[in-house]
Amino acid sequence: MLRYALSGVTFAFAAAVQPGPFQAFLMSQALARGWRRTLPAALAPLLSDGPIIALVLLVLTHVPAWLVTVLEGLGGAFLLYLAWGAGQAWRNYAARPAAPSGGSGQTVWKAALVNLLNPNPYLSWSLVLGPLLLKGWAETPLHGLALLIGFYLTLVGCQMGLILLFASAGGLGPKVARALVGISALALAGFGLYELVQAARALGAG
Repeated sequence: MLRYALSGVTFAFAAAVQPGPFQAFLMSQALARGWRRTLPAALAPLLSDGPIIALVLLVLTHVPAWLVTVLEGLGGAFLLYLAWGAGQAWRNYAARPAAPSGGSGQTVWKAALVNLLNPNPYLSWSLVLGPLLLKGWAETPLHGLALLIGFYLTLVGCQMGLILLFASAGGLGPKVARALVGISALALAGFGLYELVQAARALGAG
């Protein structure tokens, strides 16, 4: 169970701190409207990820088991690619995007829409989290739940932390966020190598 929980925590941390459309939206909202109005937007993945997960699992449950293992290996390679991208983002980190216009009452739904239209969740659930969730659930539902709980607690918690950082005065926020991106690159690389090894062992045993 610990392995699945740590996998969820690791990937969620990396997903939360890497620059992307959703993170840029949260950052700009925090800068423009303050942390109190923006903080609920950190919960947006809980609204938008449901259809994404259902679609991905529907596909994955109708393919052969060996293909899920192959996808797990591709997921490891994808994580290494993300690690490289995170390293590049760390080297060339851009501090702050422009603030958006519009009212603040629909921030959560806007954030959910941004996340729903973002390709990253689809790739993540297709190549990494989906196969891992199916594998853990097949062992025992507790493993699948450990992955989901670890992932979403960490994702929402990290996004709330970043909102607070970027809404705060001074230059601490961008500096800390850049450091977190560097840490995420190392975490992604380690997790990606681990997934590649696990997939190679599974295919070799089969």
